[in-house]
Amino acid sequence: MDEMLILTLLIVIGALAFDFINGFHDTANAIATAVSTKALKPRHAIILAAVMNFVGAMTFTGVAKTITKDIVNPFTLENGSVVILAALISAIFWNLLTWYYGIPSSSSHAIIGSIAGAAIAAAGFQALHYEGFIKILQALIISPIIAFTIGFIVYSIFKFLFKDLNLTKTNRNFRYFQIFTAALQAYTHGTNDAQKAMGIITMALIANNYLSTDDIPFWVQLSCALAMGLGTSVGGWKIIKTVGGNIMKIRPVNGVAADLTGGMIIFGATFIHLPVSTTHVISSSILGVGASHRLKGVKWGTAQRMLITWVITLPITATIAGIVYYLLNFIF
Repeated sequence: MDEMLILTLLIVIGALAFDFINGFHDTANAIATAVSTKALKPRHAIILAAVMNFVGAMTFTGVAKTITKDIVNPFTLENGSVVILAALISAIFWNLLTWYYGIPSSSSHAIIGSIAGAAIAAAGFQALHYEGFIKILQALIISPIIAFTIGFIVYSIFKFLFKDLNLTKTNRNFRYFQIFTAALQAYTHGTNDAQKAMGIITMALIANNYLSTDDIPFWVQLSCALAMGLGTSVGGWKIIKTVGGNIMKIRPVNGVAADLTGGMIIFGATFIHLPVSTTHVISSSILGVGASHRLKGVKWGTAQRMLITWVITLPITATIAGIVYYLLNFIF
């Protein structure tokens, strides 16, 4: 077996592992509010999220094409296999570290920062496709701000529409509706997050001359969808606890407002082929809803810790990926 084939196989395995970890790392995004309000039992919520993540992943490929060609150009990337493998190792390490400490960090930031860091280590800053890279960064930065704002507005509308209704009865009805919004949230998560691994595998296939276009092969889409679904089925209880209870005390009406906001923004990003952080979007939606409900009810200390993690993820993963690239370069 030649070195190129070995590297390609390692990248495919690494990308599927990243997708699997992304599944249980980001499970909380889709189901935390439904679990915390007891709209769904944890086991039922995870099964629902796993199925809808898989369905979402099988629906679109536009984000995968953006990952394939907009950060670095795989057709001109020298030593591309080692760059991609280093990026995967870095992103997987960061995801596992933040999962262990129960911090809802961004898998999107981790993989994008890692690809950039490894590419810079391999070929300098000119390796980056700046127009595409900046477009992705803008989406990652702006989407949480939009999520916070829309979450605030959506819940303000809810408060106005349902102000004269019985609170207990209204929450009971919203609890049933949360089953739908949790499914919607999981579906949109699959449409965006699972595609990142598809893009990485496709990038490796192009870099190693196994593929001549940026079209996503069906086997890549299916294997990534399965990995995401299986990862989701494992669950991520540490992050579910943070998102579902450590940001604010969530009631069904809050959960529906946050889920609808997050689902709309993530699906909108998928529709225009932009990768966004589902973690950032959903957590920001909850913060926006919480701020609209009662400012003092939001645990801003948790929000601050999350914000710090979001800010440091890109530079840290880029640095780790650069170091891993140099280590792998000695081996291959």
